Amino acid sequence: MFSRLRILFKHLTFTEARLFIGSLAVFGISAIFGGTHLFYSQTVVAPVAGGTYTEGLVGQPIAINPLLTASNDPDRDLIEVFYSPLSRLIETIKEGEDHKTWSVFLKPDLRWSDGEPLTSDDLVFTIETINDPESHSPIAPLWQGVSVERLSERETRFSLRTPYAFFETSLQNLYVVPRHIFGTIPPANLRLSNYNLEPVGSGPYRLRSFIKRKDGFITDYLTEANPNYPDGEVLIKNLAFKFFDSSENALSAFNRREIDGLGGLDYRALQKIKISHTVAVVPMPRYYAIFLNQNAHLALKDLAVRTALARGADRGGVLSNVLRDNGLLMYGPLHPGIEGYVSTFGSIDRYDPEGAANILDKAGWKLKPDGVRAKTIGGGEVELSFNLVVPDISFLNDTAAVLRDAYQRIGIRLKIESLSPAEINARSLKERDYQMILFGNILKNTPDIFSFWHSSERFFPGLNLSLYENRGVDTMLESVRKDFDRASRLNTLTRLQTTIHNDYPAIFLFSPSYLYVHQKDLGGFTTQFIATPAERFREVAGWFLKTARVLR
Repeated sequence: MFSRLRILFKHLTFTEARLFIGSLAVFGISAIFGGTHLFYSQTVVAPVAGGTYTEGLVGQPIAINPLLTASNDPDRDLIEVFYSPLSRLIETIKEGEDHKTWSVFLKPDLRWSDGEPLTSDDLVFTIETINDPESHSPIAPLWQGVSVERLSERETRFSLRTPYAFFETSLQNLYVVPRHIFGTIPPANLRLSNYNLEPVGSGPYRLRSFIKRKDGFITDYLTEANPNYPDGEVLIKNLAFKFFDSSENALSAFNRREIDGLGGLDYRALQKIKISHTVAVVPMPRYYAIFLNQNAHLALKDLAVRTALARGADRGGVLSNVLRDNGLLMYGPLHPGIEGYVSTFGSIDRYDPEGAANILDKAGWKLKPDGVRAKTIGGGEVELSFNLVVPDISFLNDTAAVLRDAYQRIGIRLKIESLSPAEINARSLKERDYQMILFGNILKNTPDIFSFWHSSERFFPGLNLSLYENRGVDTMLESVRKDFDRASRLNTLTRLQTTIHNDYPAIFLFSPSYLYVHQKDLGGFTTQFIATPAERFREVAGWFLKTARVLR
């Protein structure tokens, strides 16, 4: 062919040869562009498997066991990676007509990460162990009154003493543990098992190894994709964890590129990041409020005072100056991400220092020369001067300072008492020893707020920090739990929130977002609503580091 072209060129003039070469060049370029266009029009960029991702965690794993975990964040994080919630393992859930029985059908051919079959026997064992007093499982209160029986290798029936409208959600969030691993261990000895640090689970990853220093500090966990994971392909083949004794050291490791991702940061920490990164802002059903103990200060019994505290709180100043707008303002007991949330309270309690001062004036609380309001009650002078207990955490101390300055402008004095979280748990919460306390509530992803506002929860270890008592509210809280009619339940939730709001037992402030930073090549991380920080790993199987073009 080339010899023929040489012969052809010998018979062409110089101009004809230039035109011929130009035509060939145009044809070649057109072919390249056409082929490229065809390739891109017929393919898409898609994630592909491969790579290693390293997460930084602050703290130490203690018991990576769903039966035993309580408040240790590294354990919660690793449980999400090594275990699957029941929602990943089930084919169907069927509710009985009496709302007291539930049948669960597992997917076929489920296996644990060590290859052993995962069956209804494991599910029965999990519930029975949780309810065994010898196991001291911290989640036992959630399953109190629930019995379980095996119907077949794949089917299990749960029976409740009383109907619970959100039981299906509880089922879906249950983590099943392997009977063949823990079944021979006496429940009282579960915490002694090596499998608490060497988990056998059903999650997207399984353990390869971990590294422990001579002083006992665990520095690394190395995992690999679990070939028996029941919910699709895991894209990042190796997930590693590095543990640090402080947030500062973890952040330094991120800046040195020793880790690829780090969660639970605040805006101050974000300002210290020196490398290219992405910040994921994730909403969570948690909020902070000032809970008012009306038994500890006479003025707090006055609805006018509580109303003025709500309308004199500079929530916007806290959100912008403390959280750098990484959160939502709160005005009631339910989070905006939860079904039944009432959104109208914000217009009622918007920041209005002049209006708050007028409320106090009309109620007889007069300014004294020192700038603090007072009123004579029962023959004695009562001042609007309150002690506010605050956990010694930077963003909460900053929040308290913003509120103190705002309240000072309307004649209310706040004296801030910053205590360590350990002191607050041991003294303030246990003894209800405070006039006001700035504290957080972590909700479920359901509108069941019984634990926070029912009068039976007023005293330790209950979570009703305002010691709130209202019989009507108690009745509504109980009704929400038992009402399976959605329209009726939503109506009750509206009345419930309105009643709590109008009583002002607490000054609702803000819901901070969960901040997660990672290097920019991570894909698949979602910023959807999560119930706990650990749930950022709920979709970890879909995270990816590599992409390729594939046919449409």
